[in-house]
Amino acid sequence: MGGTWNNINTPNQMKTNMLRIAIVSLIATIVTAAPLQGIAQDTKKEKPATAEKQEPAKAQKKDARIPFHGKLAAVDKKAKTITVGERTFQVTSDSKLSKGGKPATLDDAVVGEEVGGNYLKGDDGKMNAKTVRFGPKPEATAKKSGDAKKGKEKQTPSPPN
Repeated sequence: MGGTWNNINTPNQMKTNMLRIAIVSLIATIVTAAPLQGIAQDTKKEKPATAEKQEPAKAQKKDARIPFHGKLAAVDKKAKTITVGERTFQVTSDSKLSKGGKPATLDDAVVGEEVGGNYLKGDDGKMNAKTVRFGPKPEATAKKSGDAKKGKEKQTPSPPN
């Protein structure tokens, strides 16, 4: 029996073993967490780069054309503007005007007529028209005439067999 009691740790040996386990655990935690801290720091460095990437996207949105549609309220040929509802659009040399699917000028505009198109906001705050369509959409008139043809086809009886 005397030999089995030699394997029992004394209180000092137990304290020493617990201290060793604590130190090894602490070192393991530090070694494991150190790379994660480096990754976290790299992520912080990438955020400003991401913000820089978003700035060109905002610039692209600034150049995005904004649609408009409504009744033509006024035309000012001298100032080269058209008013749709309560908004006034500047017609520039870059503006493409059309009526019935064909090129048009401000002389072709009729107050009260349907008008649509798109514009860009200028740095000066003006709404610069890029495209302006006077009258109904050409596709709308083509669809209506296509529907009329289909209607006629349905009314004609098919020949008997």
